[in-house]
Amino acid sequence: MYEKFGSAHSLDGFPAAALIFMRALDSNRHRIAKEAGVTGSELRALSRVAEAGSITPKELADSMEMTTGAVTAISTRLVDATLMRRVDHPNDRRSLLLELTPSGDEVMKQIYREFDAALAVVTKDIAEADLRGCSTLLRSAAEELVPLDTSVF
Repeated sequence: MYEKFGSAHSLDGFPAAALIFMRALDSNRHRIAKEAGVTGSELRALSRVAEAGSITPKELADSMEMTTGAVTAISTRLVDATLMRRVDHPNDRRSLLLELTPSGDEVMKQIYREFDAALAVVTKDIAEADLRGCSTLLRSAAEELVPLDTSVF
């Protein structure tokens, strides 16, 4: 439930829990990015490229809700850091694809393994059936908020 007290805005119940969880994930993302030596936006770009395997800069910009110019700056930084590479697009000679380099692939493996391990620790006392139910709830809520599109999630 939403309430406003003077200038403060407040949520309660499930919406408050969802917001707290989102903030915890965001805080974790900032820590991971810092440890990987990238910015939060660069980590988002790496993640999107990792999930897609390869993606055009325009597709990346759309999925990150950024301009292509901003994504060009981010991808240039990641190319210079040898975490990402630009390759020729096989079907469009005027376009490029962004892919992870072996170093970028290792960074993403480490990040995903650490995230998986962290969630395993915090959910160790939760029954498998409850975790499946929670997974279903999270996916269902996400689909209601934004029709499921892998470029968004």
